Amino acid sequence: MILETLEIDTVVIGAGVVGLAVARELALAGQQVIVLERAGHFGEGISSRNSEVIHAGIYYRQGSLKARLCLEGRERLYDYCRRFPVGYRQTGKWIIASDTGQLEQLDQVQRAAQANGVELEEADHSQLADQLPDVTAVAGLFSPRTGIISSHDLMVSLLGELEAAGGQLVCHAPVASASSDGQGHRLTVGGAAPCELQCQRVVNAAGLAAIPLARSWQGQDPSTCPQAWYARGVYFSYSGRHPFDTLIYPVPEPGGLGVHLTLDLAGQARFGPDVEWIPGPEYTVDPDRRHAFAESIRRWWPGLDQDRLQPAYAGVRPKLAGPEAGSMDFRIDDERHHGIAGLVHLLGIESPGLTASLAIAREVRERLA
Repeated sequence: MILETLEIDTVVIGAGVVGLAVARELALAGQQVIVLERAGHFGEGISSRNSEVIHAGIYYRQGSLKARLCLEGRERLYDYCRRFPVGYRQTGKWIIASDTGQLEQLDQVQRAAQANGVELEEADHSQLADQLPDVTAVAGLFSPRTGIISSHDLMVSLLGELEAAGGQLVCHAPVASASSDGQGHRLTVGGAAPCELQCQRVVNAAGLAAIPLARSWQGQDPSTCPQAWYARGVYFSYSGRHPFDTLIYPVPEPGGLGVHLTLDLAGQARFGPDVEWIPGPEYTVDPDRRHAFAESIRRWWPGLDQDRLQPAYAGVRPKLAGPEAGSMDFRIDDERHHGIAGLVHLLGIESPGLTASLAIAREVRERLA
């Protein structure tokens, strides 16, 4: 079948929060932008399966993309929420050591925060007893710049700005193949209206599919791309009333930040995510994991009623290395990495990707320029 070929300035692949932020940024800079989304709606992937936390920038290696873009993105995001109809609340967050064996880890968190220029307030056992009377902890750190956000509101707003600037979102539009040469980039698009797109710039913001797409990109050496790894985290909601009005995190654990308490904008509590390494994206929530959740939560909240824990949803983190490798940085692969002008791959954009989304968008625009 001969496919119609359309010419376009810029294509963004993936309509999650990062893809929409990038597309908006490029459209506001005057580029003609189309966003391709293989699902039937924007934000159906990992952007709708996270904690919806605005992170302060505490945990990340000094000088890393995660550290720099989280801090910049945090301020951009708070400012954006004040200017547009995006639900958010600056709740603050406690990071706690539930026993003396975790004090060294808590100290490591404090040192990482100081290196990144993030202010944390220290509290000992007696101060925590006043602040969090229902929590068992020997010490804690309070992050006043942490908050929560409606990721759906944010994506609706970003899409609205994109369209107002002349951009377009096309759903049911999977990228079947992609190639690059000295004349630009060619994308074969499937779905209800198959076509080929010839474009000058492409941003691969495909989330969990970003690495497989980059590795199959014709004209790029696949050895320049990392292997894809996947870590599933499940969430349990907590029905009814609870005593908390701020977020509570235990000290970090390998692969994530531990089973923590977050709140939605209505005050509903949810716990998660845990960490389970899986061979590929899969979103099943096993109700039997409730017992492990309850055991973990009771270490710091003995008043938990396990029967009120209900399976909620699961998210999958796109990892750049396996469980033994430790935390990996974002990868924003441009011409310096793969030698192809006008092509940017966003790889391993896990937490704090939501917080950093507006800063990632600015970074992509500058690199494409």
